[in-house]
Amino acid sequence: MTASSQPLSPLAAQISVMRQFNALTKPRVIQLIVFCALIGMVLAVPGVPSLAQVGLAALACLGIWLVAAAAAAFNCIVEQRIDAKMKRTSWRPTARGELSNTQTLLFSAILGVAGSCILFFWVNPLTMWLTFATFVGYAVIYTVILKPLTPQNIVIGGASGAMPPVLGWAAMTGDVGPEAFVLFLIIFLWTPPHFWALALYRVEDYRKSGLPMLPVTHGSEFTRLQILLYTWVLFAACLLPFMLGMSSWLYLAAAVVLSLWFCVYAWRLMRNYSDELARETFRFSLIHLSALFAALLLDHYLL
Repeated sequence: MTASSQPLSPLAAQISVMRQFNALTKPRVIQLIVFCALIGMVLAVPGVPSLAQVGLAALACLGIWLVAAAAAAFNCIVEQRIDAKMKRTSWRPTARGELSNTQTLLFSAILGVAGSCILFFWVNPLTMWLTFATFVGYAVIYTVILKPLTPQNIVIGGASGAMPPVLGWAAMTGDVGPEAFVLFLIIFLWTPPHFWALALYRVEDYRKSGLPMLPVTHGSEFTRLQILLYTWVLFAACLLPFMLGMSSWLYLAAAVVLSLWFCVYAWRLMRNYSDELARETFRFSLIHLSALFAALLLDHYLL
């Protein structure tokens, strides 16, 4: 037998299974979700937080992470057949048959219950119910109903992805203020150009999967126009924290530069399309949101 065909040792096999379960949680996506929730927590607390508030934020981040991971794992079950048809997702353990639906469902249930209990008993019931509603919105309404039904799936379903700052705000205050909805609006408007840039260079994958993504149903040019329009509307929304007194000039400077840069990417994509440029636009969209919220964080503490 060759080395590659030899059976794994018990320890190596356990590590392999742990990696498979970790892959179900979509770690990079969850990191961005928790980061956005943390921004909501920070902005909800004036000045430097107390030790008790730091502990509360840590518990809230843990609870939100667990429920978001549960939603991601459940999503892998629902989209198992679709994932197997797409290069981008064919490596997932459920698509490859490395983990059964029963194992994945049990894993999702354990994470979801654990996260919900942490949020309900150690944070507050409002945060738990909002997080649970986000789980249902993403795992059921978006994944099961909207995604296979309409090319506007990512627009409507984007409401679930925009919830993390609202969850963070609720965790620290016990209610939801207008500032939280400003952060929600930014992510909500950011989501379509972010995902449509991905869909443009993955259009054949989506066509094979049968999902009615916008580039499949309306073509590349129409999708690129929508991306351009959304980036300009997003630009306006990114100015709201400054206009409403949530932030000062440091955030404003970052928001203007990042949003203009995003608009330039969208303009270039509209004028002279290439798959490589679509990839660059998708990657920059991640930088845009992360840097924008990091600027909010720095602005909150430095100015």
